[in-house]
Amino acid sequence: MVLRGGLPKHRLHLIEGAPGTGKTTIAVRFLLEATARGERCLYVTLSESAEELTSSAAAHGWSLDGIDIFELMPAEADPENQQTVLYPADAEFGDTMRSITEHIEATRPERVVIDSLSELRLLAQDPLPYRRQLLTLKRFLQGRHVTTLVLDDLTAEAGDGDLHSLVHGVISLQQIERDYGAARRRLRVSKMRGIDYQSGWHDFALVTGEVLVFPSLIAEEHKARFDATAIPSGVAELDRLLGGGLDRGTTTMLVGPSGSGKSSMALHYVMAAIDQGEHAAYFSFDETFETLARRADALGLPVTEAIEAGKLGWSRANPSRLSPGEFVWKVRREVEDEHARVVIIDSLNSYFGTMPEERSLVLQMHELLTYLNNQGVMTILILAQQGVVGDVQNPIDLSFLSDAVVLLRFFEAAGELRKAISVIKKRTGTHELAIREYRLFPGGMQIGAPLIDLQGVLTGVPRYTGPRETLIGSAGDATG
Repeated sequence: MVLRGGLPKHRLHLIEGAPGTGKTTIAVRFLLEATARGERCLYVTLSESAEELTSSAAAHGWSLDGIDIFELMPAEADPENQQTVLYPADAEFGDTMRSITEHIEATRPERVVIDSLSELRLLAQDPLPYRRQLLTLKRFLQGRHVTTLVLDDLTAEAGDGDLHSLVHGVISLQQIERDYGAARRRLRVSKMRGIDYQSGWHDFALVTGEVLVFPSLIAEEHKARFDATAIPSGVAELDRLLGGGLDRGTTTMLVGPSGSGKSSMALHYVMAAIDQGEHAAYFSFDETFETLARRADALGLPVTEAIEAGKLGWSRANPSRLSPGEFVWKVRREVEDEHARVVIIDSLNSYFGTMPEERSLVLQMHELLTYLNNQGVMTILILAQQGVVGDVQNPIDLSFLSDAVVLLRFFEAAGELRKAISVIKKRTGTHELAIREYRLFPGGMQIGAPLIDLQGVLTGVPRYTGPRETLIGSAGDATG
């Protein structure tokens, strides 16, 4: 998807990156794809032995059978070893290059990998013959209709700034060490003549048996027609408060302190959508599934059954191990493959807080939400405020990303801890301006009458001075 179809054939391409960024793994995957198509392949190695390459491939569950390995590095000559072994340290640079071209001419491969240019650069010693030989090699390979990847680990001294001008395409790899958690790998196409590739950085991951690339999202490329109707919650009073429910193609933020019922309210919308035959997806950065399932059971919401029936996609997202690009890709798979119409992201605090070094997270989230809106998905974001009572604050101001904002608060009345709900904004229609009490209890959610005598909800210190009769029920156990 990044290359809009793949590498141009019969051209010389460069993959560059520091050691450990994944160049060899990508190159091997490039050749394995060719062998599966019945093409002849050659791997020219000047940095690793054939045994090391075979061992690394085996760690991915790959076999290099069918790939010709031409080994050009110091090694112990083994008469039983069918690979060719030379000693470039004792040979002239021109002889080494000649050995490569002679082997290619003899075996006539359709795809070639040369690993790595750093060794050739050191062997050449002088930039001028190095450039001339590479230019000769390029013409030789193109004349034989070979598609070639050359790898460069960028460890040798430069003098090579014009190397990019020699090759047809350049793919740069990068590995970023986080303050905490797994390193993040990403790539970008620095140059690719003749194709409309997707520019910018794209996260990728090396997993057993595969190289997974997560193209950066361009929301405007993904527009779908949809009926902009409202999705009800299944609680008539809540829908009335929200002016009929939450609309498809919009983003709603549930804001409130920990324990105020944000996730439980989101679950009501999830199950209401599933009851209407929709598919929903829940991405949790905070809770385990066991915790969520217990709360859902207490509310009478059959979340476990929905997952087992394939109606609800559940994903426990670990931001310390997950790259932003991979998270976006997981959301897209639920929307495009499973046709999810409701998406919950719980919570934004963990998503942003565990990746402080990622300066573009707000932009990525904006692009993701625009994409979901374009697909007609009703999205609910959960944001936990800092503190429980008193001076409660928003750790992140992302209200500008949301079409609707619902505020949940605790308040005290008649010696009991209660909860209030109000709608701060709704771009797509009218909503009720009243502040209402709500309660979560076994069997569902109840929304009370407007709290006319409740003051201070927006200041963070709510105080109820009205009669007890207007409050919901009496004291008792509640699930939040």
